[in-house]
Amino acid sequence: MMTAERPFKRALDRLNGVGLRPTRQRLGLARLLFEGCDRHVTAEQLHGEALSADMPVSLATVYNTLNQFTAAGLLREVVVEAGKSYFDTNTSDHHHFFVESTGRLEDIPADRLTVQNLPAAPAGTRVARVDVIVRLIEDA
Repeated sequence: MMTAERPFKRALDRLNGVGLRPTRQRLGLARLLFEGCDRHVTAEQLHGEALSADMPVSLATVYNTLNQFTAAGLLREVVVEAGKSYFDTNTSDHHHFFVESTGRLEDIPADRLTVQNLPAAPAGTRVARVDVIVRLIEDA
């Protein structure tokens, strides 16, 4: 006999795996973020999805939760310009294309781009990661 997976199980497992208490709001937002394929989402987009799913949550709570998920390693924040961040469910090493006119963000696999001649890090620091954003404009 096949047993059905409990609703929210994948989201619950993710939260438990990083030691975050699975509150109702965290669980609901985790489900929206992680139940499908990897994706890039802004706080405003996720807030809209939550409201559409009859999940009453404030935009401030969405921001706080995204920041908690990022600090725990569940998400990666991609800052495309001052005041404009996307949260990426793909936390593997990779880069991005950013279409400026539409705000679309698309993954570039890490092995498709090589960064050369990186300067030495200042004394007392080390390079943690290199993030490359290739900005695109659409042809008219």
